Amino acid sequence: MKIATFAAGCFWGVEEAFQVLDGVIETAVGYMGGTMENPTYQQVCSDTTGHAEVVEVSYDPQVISYERLLERFWSKHNPTSLNRQGWDIGSQYRSVIFYYDEEQRQLAEASKAALDSTDLYEDPIVTEIVPATAFWRAEEYHQKYILKQKPGYTCS
Repeated sequence: MKIATFAAGCFWGVEEAFQVLDGVIETAVGYMGGTMENPTYQQVCSDTTGHAEVVEVSYDPQVISYERLLERFWSKHNPTSLNRQGWDIGSQYRSVIFYYDEEQRQLAEASKAALDSTDLYEDPIVTEIVPATAFWRAEEYHQKYILKQKPGYTCS
């Protein structure tokens, strides 16, 4: 099993996008990239802790590749939007790939460069690619949030 961590806006919808993929064993939403230990949702939403809302993806690399996870990441959000996804505004909604080893860093950089070289976006991609730091699991009511809602509920 391997771990990948992505930030692409509100973590509810991002988690939903990854948890349905074959080879993804588990997902958890939380916070990464900030300065405070064990932050709460309210603290992260204050846009003062430096954390991004993230999804930690545990996956079986024999079933799904890191490259496939990157494809899902890029397709889930607008990577040219700085500190914003849709109506969600603030640095906690920034686009980030947190890598755990040199292979993940290289694959992330290559996928970003390949996407940036296409005509898909008018603006440059602003996604950060940075080393993973401590993952702080979000409060339980955030975990699998969309699955806990009425059928048909979605978060785009």
